[in-house]
Amino acid sequence: MSDEFKTLLKFDAGKGREGFLHSLPTLEGQGVGKISRLPVSIRIVLESVLRNCDGKKVRPNDVETLANWNAKKPANEEIPFVVARIVLQDFTGVPLVVDLAAMRSAVQRLKGDPKIIEPLVPVDLVVDHSVQVDFFGSAQALRLNLEMEFKRNRERYQFLKWGQQAFKTFQLIPPGIGIVHQVNLEYLAKGVLSGKIDNREIFYPDTLVGTDSHTTMINGLGVVGWGVGGIEAEAGMLGQPVYFLTPEVVGVNLSGRLKEGVTATDLVLHITQLLRAQKVVGKFVEFYGEGAVTLPVPDRATIGNMSPEYGATMGFFPVDCESVAYLRATGRTDEQCAAFENYFRAQKMFGMPRKGEIDYSVDMDVDLAEVQPSVAGPKRPQDRINLPELGETFRSLLQKPVKDGGYGMKDVDLAAKHPVQLNGTPPHDEDMPSTDEPSPIIEGGEERNKLEMVANRPTPDSAKDFAAEPSDPFPHHGESRIGHGSVLIAAITSCTNTSNPSIMLAAGLLAKKAVERGLTIDPTVKTSLAPGSRVVTDYLAKTGLQPYLDQLGFNLVGYGCTTCIGNSGPLHPKIEKAISEFDLIAASVLSGNRNFEARVHQNIKANFLMSPPLVVAFALAGRVDVDLTKEPIGKDKEGKETFLRDLWPSLKEVRDAMQSALTPEVFRRLYRDFADQNPKWNEIPSSVGEVYQWDEKSDYIHEPPFFKDFSMEVGRIDNITGARALGIFGDSVTTDHISPAGAIKPTSPAGQYLMSRGIKPEDFNSYGSRRGNDLVMTRGTFANVRIKNLMVPGTEGGVTIHYPDGKQMSIFDAAMLYQKENVPLIILAGHEYGTGSSRDWAAKGTKLLGVRAVVAASFERIHRSNLVGMGVLPLQFLDGVTAQSLGLDGSQTFSIGGLSDAIQPSQQLRLDIQSKDRQVRHVPVKLRIDTPIEVDYYKHGGILPFVLRQLLARK
Repeated sequence: MSDEFKTLLKFDAGKGREGFLHSLPTLEGQGVGKISRLPVSIRIVLESVLRNCDGKKVRPNDVETLANWNAKKPANEEIPFVVARIVLQDFTGVPLVVDLAAMRSAVQRLKGDPKIIEPLVPVDLVVDHSVQVDFFGSAQALRLNLEMEFKRNRERYQFLKWGQQAFKTFQLIPPGIGIVHQVNLEYLAKGVLSGKIDNREIFYPDTLVGTDSHTTMINGLGVVGWGVGGIEAEAGMLGQPVYFLTPEVVGVNLSGRLKEGVTATDLVLHITQLLRAQKVVGKFVEFYGEGAVTLPVPDRATIGNMSPEYGATMGFFPVDCESVAYLRATGRTDEQCAAFENYFRAQKMFGMPRKGEIDYSVDMDVDLAEVQPSVAGPKRPQDRINLPELGETFRSLLQKPVKDGGYGMKDVDLAAKHPVQLNGTPPHDEDMPSTDEPSPIIEGGEERNKLEMVANRPTPDSAKDFAAEPSDPFPHHGESRIGHGSVLIAAITSCTNTSNPSIMLAAGLLAKKAVERGLTIDPTVKTSLAPGSRVVTDYLAKTGLQPYLDQLGFNLVGYGCTTCIGNSGPLHPKIEKAISEFDLIAASVLSGNRNFEARVHQNIKANFLMSPPLVVAFALAGRVDVDLTKEPIGKDKEGKETFLRDLWPSLKEVRDAMQSALTPEVFRRLYRDFADQNPKWNEIPSSVGEVYQWDEKSDYIHEPPFFKDFSMEVGRIDNITGARALGIFGDSVTTDHISPAGAIKPTSPAGQYLMSRGIKPEDFNSYGSRRGNDLVMTRGTFANVRIKNLMVPGTEGGVTIHYPDGKQMSIFDAAMLYQKENVPLIILAGHEYGTGSSRDWAAKGTKLLGVRAVVAASFERIHRSNLVGMGVLPLQFLDGVTAQSLGLDGSQTFSIGGLSDAIQPSQQLRLDIQSKDRQVRHVPVKLRIDTPIEVDYYKHGGILPFVLRQLLARK
C-alpha cells in the first residue's frame, strides 16, 4: 500500500479497537497547505485523494493542488476522486448491471474466471422507480400496486435477481422496501468505513456517487456524495476515480431558530429560492453556524436532498454530535457510532464550524427565524410563494403570458365549475408524455438533468393491464365539480419529506383533527401516501394516526418515488375529459422536490411543492386559489367554518408523538432479511450462476457488443482517414437530442425494429425502460424528433445524407451502410455539445453507430468524459471556428492527423477536409482528452476494456 506523504497514523477507533488513518493534520504539519481552513467537504475529498495516491490514477501533484485549494480562484484542474461505494436506483441501474454481465461473458469466452468481474467497491441498488399509483384510497392499494409493478417489470426484475446472486459486492434491495435516498440515510450509510491492508485496519470517510441526482440527501449526515451519469458510476464501481473540476464552495452561515408552525419543507423551499438566485450551479454548498447546530439530521437531509433544485453539486452539513445521535437512533451499532465520532475527531473535522473559521469562495447568511410557511410552484421548485399569497398568485398566473411563466388564459371565470360524474371505469389508453415533444417545459439555463427527470419513469400502462384486474382503480364514486385551481392530485410522497418524522407526524395529527371535526375530501382528489421507508408506516401505526389518514383517503399506496417522478398513475377518464374539454389549469399538491409542467401528470399544469401537513390541508380545501391563513378550509359536522389554525398541530404535540414512536429496534427489525419481507420477489424465477444466460427472446435485456471481439491486445492509436460526417449539428445539442428517453415512435428505426419482433406500438414502452437493450438504444441514437441535422436542411428528426450517392436515409441506416463499406464516421457540432443530463447512452449509442470522433466548438463536461470513456475521440475547434464558418455540408471527407500512442492531453491535432473537387484544407483542432489516464482509456477503446484488461492481467 502506498503512503506517499507519510501520513498513516494510529488512532483509537473506540470500543477497544485500534485503527489507522491518513491524517490530514499531519499533512498540514508538513507545510503542504492550510488544510484546517479548508471547507470540511473539500477536506473529505482531499482525504480520498491522499489515501489513493499511487502515482498513476492519483498523482502527488493532485494532493498538493487540492491541499492548496484557493477559495476565491480554485485551480482549473480535475480532481480524481475515488469513492467508497455506489448507490443505484433500478431505472438507471439496469444498464450498469448489463455491462457487468457482458464483461463476465467476455472473460468466459477468453477461458478466464468470470468471478474476477466484481464491483471493487460496495454497490447497493434499491428498486424504487417502478411502482405507480394505479390504485389508491383503499386498504388494498398497496397490494394491488405491487402486483401491477411485478407484472410490468418482470423481465427487468428477473435480470436484477440474477445480479443479486452473481456478485458478492452487489446488494439489491427489492421493491416494496423504500426509496434509495431514504434507505441510504436510514440504513446503508455508515459515516466511516474500514478495510484491512497489511494487517492494519484502515478507516476512511463514507463517500459515494449515485445514479440519481438526489443522492445529495446523504450530505445531511456529513457524507460526501452526489449524482452522476452511468459511465462515471461504472468507473467508480470498478475502482476508477470519478473526475470533477475543482469547485468553488459557497458557505451558508445559518443563525437563529425556526418559528413555531414552520417546517423543514418551508426551510428548504426558502433556501432553494435564495441559492438559485445566487447561481450555485456546479458548486459545493456547505452549511454551518449556530443555526445549523439546532437542525436535526432529517431537516439537514431535506436541505441536502434538494441540491439539484438549487443547482449545487452538494448541500453539505459537517459531522457533529447530532450526526452521531442520528446513527444511534436509527439502529446503527455502538462500534459504528464510536468509530464515526473518533475518526472525525482525530481528523479535526468534528463539530459544526462557526463564522470565520473556514475560508469559503462566497459567504452567505440565512436567519432561520425569517423562514415563513410557504409552497413552491406552479412550474419550478425555486418559485417560492408565502402561504397567504398563494390564492392571489395563482389567479394572476392564469392570465400572465406564457413567456413570463403564466398560463396565458383569456377571460378567466374562476367561479365556473364543471360537473363530473365519477363511477368506476378502468382508465383509457394513455400516451407516454415524450421528451421529444416541443413543449414549454424546458427553458434555457434550467438545471442540467431536468429533461431526464420528466422522462425517467416507466410508461403509464394502457387499458389492457386493468382489464384483467377485478379491482376498481377509482374508489370514489358520485358527482362533483371541478374548475381552474381544483386540486386533483394530493400526494404525500418523496424521500425529500417522508424521511422526516416530525413533518409526517404533523400530517397525521392534522388528519386526526380534521376527521374528528367531520371534514372530508372531495372524491375528485386522487390522494396517496407513498413513504420512502417502512419505518414511517410503523410509527404512523404506533401513534394511532394512520387510521385518520386512511379515513381521508391517504392510504398507503407503495414504498417508492411514485408521484414525485411522475408515476402518479391515471386520473379518472371523466376528469381527464373535463380538463381537456374546458382547458382547465388544475393543480397537484405534493411533498416532492420537482414540479415542472407534465412532470407529475401530463394533464395537470400547476404543481405545488409543500410539506405533508399542507398536502392534507389543501386536499381538504380542494383548491389552490385560496388563502388558508384567512379563508376556511371547510365546514365541520356542525356546519361551523374550520380554519387551518384549528387543525395545525403544535410543536409539543409533534414532539410527544415522536417520543413514543421512534426506537432503534424498529430500524434494525425493518432493515434485515429483505427477501423474507417480500414474498412476491421470492416468486420471481431467475437464472443462477456466475455468467448470465442471455435470452435472445428478451427485448428488455440484451448482451451489448462492447466486448464482442475483445482480446488482451491493446489497440494502437492511429490517424483516422477517409471519414464521412454522419451528422452536422448546431449549438446546445442535448443528451436528450442524442439519446431520447421518452416515447418510441412507430416510424423510427427503434419502432420498426420492435414491430419486426412482433411488439405492438402500445407495448413499446419508453426508450428509458429499454436501456438494457443496445439493439433498441443504438437505433434510438440521434432519433429525437426535434434534432436538426444541418446536412439535410429544413428537416427535423434523425435523418442524414449518405455519401457519395447523396441518398437521404435515417442516421441508423446510414451508419450501418458505412460500417459495411468500412468508412469511419465523425460528428460535427457547435457549442455546448452534450448539454443536459449525463445520459450514458448518448455516448454508448454514438460509439455503436461507428462514430470515431466528435468535433465540436465546445463540450458539456460530463458528456466529453463519457465519450472518452466509450473510446470516442472528442476534438474542439479553435476559438471562432465552426462547421458553419468552414462551409461544411457533409459532402466532404475528413482525416485526423497527429494521432499516435505518444499523444499528450490537450495537444493540437490536424483536421484535414477534402472537398468534392479534391481541394484539401488543414484545420488545427484541440485534443479534448484532458488527463493522462484518459489517454489510457482511449488507447484501450474505452474505460470498460481498460479495466477488463487490468483485471485479467492481474490474474
